[in-house]
Amino acid sequence: MSTESPRQEFSGIRMGRPFGIPVYVSWTWFIVAAIITFMFSDQVRGQLPELSEPAVYGVAFAYAVLLYVSVLLHELAHSVLAKMYGLPVRRITLYLLGGVSEIEKEPQTPGREFMVAAVGPLVSLLLAGIGLVADLFLVDGGGIPEMMVWWLWVANLIVGVFNLLPGLPLDGGRMLRAGVWKATRSPGTGTIAAAWAGRVLGAVLIVGPLLLYWFGGQPQQELSLLWGAVLGAFIWFGATQSLRVARVRARLPQANARALARRAIPVTAETPLSEALRKAAEAHAGAMVVVDHDGRPLAIVNEAAVQATPEHRRPWVNAGSLSRALEPSMVLPADLVGESLIDAMRDAPSGEYLLVEKGGEVYGVLATADVNRVFSGV
Repeated sequence: MSTESPRQEFSGIRMGRPFGIPVYVSWTWFIVAAIITFMFSDQVRGQLPELSEPAVYGVAFAYAVLLYVSVLLHELAHSVLAKMYGLPVRRITLYLLGGVSEIEKEPQTPGREFMVAAVGPLVSLLLAGIGLVADLFLVDGGGIPEMMVWWLWVANLIVGVFNLLPGLPLDGGRMLRAGVWKATRSPGTGTIAAAWAGRVLGAVLIVGPLLLYWFGGQPQQELSLLWGAVLGAFIWFGATQSLRVARVRARLPQANARALARRAIPVTAETPLSEALRKAAEAHAGAMVVVDHDGRPLAIVNEAAVQATPEHRRPWVNAGSLSRALEPSMVLPADLVGESLIDAMRDAPSGEYLLVEKGGEVYGVLATADVNRVFSGV
């Protein structure tokens, strides 16, 4: 299973950097490797009764490894093409349900979106085709090679076809998104359509096996119920996350540094907090900037620290003691809007930022809390 994803928290084992892309294996992979090894050991035992027990489990584990090598090739196809289009790829992760390529920016056009999404299933289907040809014409006589080739080409066929299903977060969902984006000229509309298709798909995967089992299912179908529930839940929650991202992106234009800026007054570090607050109230300012005696900004008075200071202590506390010294990353251009503003804030987390004009003049102070309120409720 494959998706492209924004950055996320992660822990795992780093395996290498093919094409300059870091590849990690999540600890959850060992869970699925153990499950695959256990499930396929019976088939190995049945087809190759001459093998010893350690060899049986060794062959089954080798299949688990080769299956995830196929998943890695699928993800590399996404990531390499994304890099060719100039999109940064943070890493590839192999985990419980397959793999994920963390592509940190959206493709610039629906055509590129379609190609980046389609190339993964295409590689899986190509691997399936190569395996089928090898199974028919190159490998015969039974034994481990023929059994392994047959398993792998069937698995790649399933992976390729499954990922073409039209619903986010699957590759087919991204292809659907690209088509709706092209038709409506709105990437947000494309995301919403593909995400709702993903929700429907997830519901079908959960409810469908339940209905089949209810109307005369066999006991051996219990495993299908489990996998249907796991995959359906994964797709449902992935589609729901895509809807949330679409709502966030719809509000990005409202993240305008100038529009959200608070008027700021200059104060010296020695100014008592009560006096600084009085001046701010008179000027209808929502922020205070500590300056030197030449008027150069040195720090921003922290709003949270001010609110935490009891009123009776404010005449005895100076403004400088409640300020955070300005670092270069805390000084932002006043004309930042949308994703550019969010990226700048993400790169240098802070409660407040100093906004300046192109000539260096202070425009105001941007509070992170004000930006967060733009996205509240999504």
